[in-house]
This record gives sequence, C-alpha cells and structure tokens, in this order.
Amino acid sequence: MSSLDLGDLAPSTEVLVAPVHLAGAGTTEAAFTILDNAAGWTKTIAFDTDAYYTSPCQRVRIANPVESHYGGWTITYAEDPLGVPDWITTFDRGTPHEIVAAFTETLVESLPNHFRDYFSDGRRYTGLGPEDVLRRSNWQPLHGSRPHWNFSPDGHAALRTRSGWLHEYTELLTPERSMWRLSGGTDPVHVPSWRAFFTGNTPQHLRTAAAITLTSPDPVLRFAGDIPERHRDLAQVHLAGPTASIPRTQAALARRPYAVHPPAPAGETATPPASLAAHGRSRRQR
Repeated sequence: MSSLDLGDLAPSTEVLVAPVHLAGAGTTEAAFTILDNAAGWTKTIAFDTDAYYTSPCQRVRIANPVESHYGGWTITYAEDPLGVPDWITTFDRGTPHEIVAAFTETLVESLPNHFRDYFSDGRRYTGLGPEDVLRRSNWQPLHGSRPHWNFSPDGHAALRTRSGWLHEYTELLTPERSMWRLSGGTDPVHVPSWRAFFTGNTPQHLRTAAAITLTSPDPVLRFAGDIPERHRDLAQVHLAGPTASIPRTQAALARRPYAVHPPAPAGETATPPASLAAHGRSRRQR
C-alpha cells in the first residue's frame, strides 16, 4: 500500500512508484526519443498529431496515432516491406512507458543485423524467454486454465498465452486474438488498466525485454497525478528524492532491457489464485 496520502499531493509532485504495472502509463517521451535518435529512421507527422516511423530497411513501421481504437503504439515487421506483416505488437495507451521503451530500444538495436545477435549462436543470446523471466520473479501459472495464465506475485499483472490453433493472418487482424497478452491492473484478466499484445512470430528477445522491465523491482518515476485512481491503494509510493528529479527520458534509457534482475472454453475467465495478492522467423526464413 502507498506510504503517502496522494490526496494531499499536487498532481505535479514527483513520486517513485512500484511495481511498474500499477504505476500508470507516464510520459511517452522515452519511446519518442529512442526513435527520434535512431540512425537512419524516418519520421512522419500526420494531422499534426499522429507520428509514424520507418526503419532504414523499410521492414519495421511504428505508428503512434492519437485517434485509434487501441491508441498507444503499433509496431509491425514485414520481411517483404510491401507484404503482409510477419508480426505485430500493440501497446495500448495505458501501458507503462518503460515497457514500451524497453521493447523499442531492443528492436532498434537488434534490427541492423536482422536480430542475428539474439539467435542461439549470437553474441547477445541469453537463452531466456519471457516465461523464464516471469518464473524468476515468482510469477505463478494458473493450472488447468485455457487460455493459459501466469500471474505476478501480487495478482495485479498477468500473461495470457492463447491456446488452440489460429491462422496467423487472423491474429494479425485482431490484437485481442494475439498469441500473447500482457496486462495489469486491479483485475488484469477481466478489467485490465493496460494491455500489450504480441502476435505469434514476435521475436523472443523483444518479448523478453518487455518481461524484464515488467518484473523489475525498481520503482519508476511518475507525477502523483499519473497514478490511476484505482491503483493508489495497491502501489507502493514514495516521494522522489532530489537525485530522482532527472529527465524521464534519461532515466528510461539508462535502464538497459537486458540488465536481468536476480532472481477449453476460449473466454478469458481465469481468476488469480487466492495466494497471489524461439525467435520469430519470417515466413521467408521459415
């Protein structure tokens, strides 16, 4: 529970919040800065509000439209730049920006050599998948559930893995039908405060980067007004000290995504247990 009475703080008061899945989205500045500084990437602004980025190889396209059903960020990869995407990742507007930044920074760094550094014989291959990262942080599976669910120790973040066969084009068209969904909130299954969707071919090292940031024990910097109302009694909140008042982008970029911390019916009807308070290859490569 919060050690502060947030009602006594001005919305602009800087605070440190943990865990990240209850901290609120925060600013989008970190992801924008990563992409704005990425060598060779192009940026287009449409309607004075919507931002679109394209990688130098033309295979990755990233959209941050203001008016859209999911909002937030949509990231697509297509081995054939003019073809159907091989995978799509969607972060909705409520997704903590640290998770978006970790995924985006790892994508930008690993794209120039086509993710080869993260293959099994690559110099940055760790062998860790997102499920391994979650297990190390004491996430627990809900046995017998379909789809399959894993829950954070406090029960307020969840990973859903879709079960059963689904044509890959179907999940590309509908984020809710993606292979994996990360979510957080007071009820991360039925009424999540935020959701991130990853289709089946999303590279493992990118999903792992998101999982590492999600499970980090480090508090994150927020304005008091950033914290969702219904999370305030669940999150741990402390006033930010003088050394914490640094540009948020600098703080986000300093947190390297691979700094690993120690250790039936299709409806989503799972309930967290009471005790809980392979690289994606393109079609051409396959």
